[in-house]
Amino acid sequence: MIRIDFRAMVTSAEAAGRSVKLGMVRMRWISSLLVMTTLIGAARADPVASADPTAIRGAIDGQIQAFRSNDAPAAFSYASPGIKAHFPDATQFLAMVRAAYPAVFRPRSYRFAGLEADPDHPRILVQKVEFFGPDGDASQALYAMEHEPDGRWLIDGCVLITNPHIET
Repeated sequence: MIRIDFRAMVTSAEAAGRSVKLGMVRMRWISSLLVMTTLIGAARADPVASADPTAIRGAIDGQIQAFRSNDAPAAFSYASPGIKAHFPDATQFLAMVRAAYPAVFRPRSYRFAGLEADPDHPRILVQKVEFFGPDGDASQALYAMEHEPDGRWLIDGCVLITNPHIET
């Protein structure tokens, strides 16, 4: 006589069904995780694409206009917290810029060039600005722009390269 244990078959089938359902849930979860990771990776891979170049250029332009009018508090307001930590007040910041960056302090003219990511600092973008100083000499400034938690872009440093090949 052959005995068939239907209870065991049902229990095995239910377990197999749960296993399949759990496997499907896991597959959906893994697929969702892969999509999210890809999207996050893409956003991190190109921070320039998600940046607001108008806001970045507006901060630099605002600071240059403040320099032109000798408005130390306004010029200092565009500096990042890291830059502000190096100066006891806005007047000393303005004095440093006047002495060290004459092309930036009193440019004859300037124009914005490329915007690039800083591979070592995810919150920093580098805005290139071409200057013609008061003496007419060309220079290029590399502005490190820091994206603040409140959404503003502030200037976190400026490196001036004198006499680059800039077409007028």
